[in-house]
Amino acid sequence: MDRIKKALTAVLVLALAAIFFALGYWQLDRAREMTANEKKVTVQDEKVYQLSELTQPDEIIPVESFGKFVNISGTIIATYKAPNQIAADKNVSDWEIALVQLDAESAILVLRGFWQDSELSESAEILNVTGAIYPRQIKDRALNTDSQISRIDSSLLTSTTGLQLYDGFIAATSEVRETGEILRPRITPEMPETEFNGYYWQHISYVVIWWLMAALVLWAPFYKRRDVQGIKDEVSQEVH
Repeated sequence: MDRIKKALTAVLVLALAAIFFALGYWQLDRAREMTANEKKVTVQDEKVYQLSELTQPDEIIPVESFGKFVNISGTIIATYKAPNQIAADKNVSDWEIALVQLDAESAILVLRGFWQDSELSESAEILNVTGAIYPRQIKDRALNTDSQISRIDSSLLTSTTGLQLYDGFIAATSEVRETGEILRPRITPEMPETEFNGYYWQHISYVVIWWLMAALVLWAPFYKRRDVQGIKDEVSQEVH
């Protein structure tokens, strides 16, 4: 009976340790995935895609699509000021953001250029835009009003339109209207922080926690055995 109890205890201990180890390995694998995704983002892809090849309305943009170039055609239906934006060169300025309707059902945000140059463009005009895809911003840079947005994030506009909005935005490198190309200074944004950026060390901390739990489970029976042995020794000394 005692042997069966010890065997069951050993099986339980090993099973728990294996579960904790597996959970730790899963978190380690997630951390590796994040590292791999970051490396994918840094790879420069000069190909120009159709937007539908990389993402769909109301879906989160895949990490591997960040920085890739797309070509779209649509109509400007709204223009917003995005204050205190930081470009890749770390300069801070106000930007012009347009909501461009692509078809009867969908629209996407487009970074056109500096707000000071916004008078160069007209609303309700049809544009052909080429630019790079960026993820939505998650940190506010200003107050949100009817004419300005606190961050470049289409979710801020869901209550103002019935259209399906694409996640993220396009930083235009060129715009062409019916009368020809629009010549204006363009902006290369810094790559915004995303939901999964910054979580790498959180995954690593979970790896440490789960593997520490596995070690404690394996060590617990030996600690209990030592504790029992110590009590027996004390009793034996009192008897003698």
